[in-house]
Amino acid sequence: MLYRHMEQGQVLSDIAFLMENYNNDYYNKEDLRGLLFDCVNKILELAVSHGLEGNLWHDYLTYLLASDENAYSTSCEIVGPIEGSMNQIALHDFEIFKDLFDYDFSDMERVLDVDCMSMIQTYMAFGGHGSVFNKRIRDRICELSVSLAGAGDTAEFKAVLTQFYKEFGVGKFGLHKAFRVEHTEKGTEIVPITKIAHVHLDDLVGYEIAKKKLIDNTEAFVNGRKANNCLLYGDAGTGKSTSIKAILNQYYDQGLRMIEVYKHQFQDLNDIIAQVKNRNYKFIIYMDDLSFEEFEIEYKYLKAVIEGGLEKKPENVLIYATSNRRHLVRETFKDKADRDEELHTNDTVQEKLSLVARFGVTIYFGKPDKKQFQEIVRQLAARTELTMTEEELLLEANKWELAHGGMSGRTAQQFVDYLVGTGGM
Repeated sequence: MLYRHMEQGQVLSDIAFLMENYNNDYYNKEDLRGLLFDCVNKILELAVSHGLEGNLWHDYLTYLLASDENAYSTSCEIVGPIEGSMNQIALHDFEIFKDLFDYDFSDMERVLDVDCMSMIQTYMAFGGHGSVFNKRIRDRICELSVSLAGAGDTAEFKAVLTQFYKEFGVGKFGLHKAFRVEHTEKGTEIVPITKIAHVHLDDLVGYEIAKKKLIDNTEAFVNGRKANNCLLYGDAGTGKSTSIKAILNQYYDQGLRMIEVYKHQFQDLNDIIAQVKNRNYKFIIYMDDLSFEEFEIEYKYLKAVIEGGLEKKPENVLIYATSNRRHLVRETFKDKADRDEELHTNDTVQEKLSLVARFGVTIYFGKPDKKQFQEIVRQLAARTELTMTEEELLLEANKWELAHGGMSGRTAQQFVDYLVGTGGM
């Protein structure tokens, strides 16, 4: 009743049909055998793409249970075990799932003269964790699969799954940390990003004051205290985007999630927020390299979402943005001069420049001076196996930055990467 409309649930429906009819003479055995092979093929494809291993039939069922967002799973995500009649309905569904976990395929294989289900019950993965799940998520699903298979009865089965929902959540927001926005036939859809840069704040050398300001605001947010929208601005290559990615990695296990939104998608912001406002996570809407030309009006959507409209922004949503511009909207001479076609020119200028005021916390990332740049190079090089002397290292670093865009953390990283890639100089 609860787990009735599961994505990728067609295999379950087909296997259930086979369980009921594999010994029914009404159906052609070759057709039934073909249907079983087709189901195994889809389970194997899921296993490879998600990096699953062990008993793939159990893994498949576990994947369905961990992914399905329904009235029970999303409630447990927020409060853990719940009260009321929903428990009896959940027990009904879990009794069916437990039977599916415990099902013995040996007679089906004998009748259909196949051994494909036996083959996938001790499956060993190859090539890492797959393209959809990272290792952490893959391990979580496989461990849950073993726990559910080992449950002594339906009540224990329910307790194990409910605890999983409480600890890790359910569906894409429970299993993934970062997302992007796509337009599909269903409208605005939040889609997981499966490959995330595993950067940490310690990887960013220097900028201790800036990092502390970002950490303090984010910690307040994930701990349910008042926090502000954040604008990281300053010179290119100074670590603004890296800092925000590192924040996600640092606070993911405390319920932080991130949704990357591009400028042309600002009109979808209300739809995005509506999809996440009642979930038991903290969402940062991330806008990288945010700036507007004088003819662009997308900044109006952003202003309205941050501070405006009858419905206030949910407490579990913040906006973090990076920009090379302090005021976000480019101001030209025409903005400052009197224009015949508009009487209140100053009002227009102020409307553009007021966008930055919507960010309660602004953090500056400036280009390092020569001494700071050399310290960045030293620390980055110390993390490698380079054998150059410090004097030679800094001499080559100075030559590199003169030819590659000046002093910045990005330039320093590129220089060290070049040295490592070429085996030193």
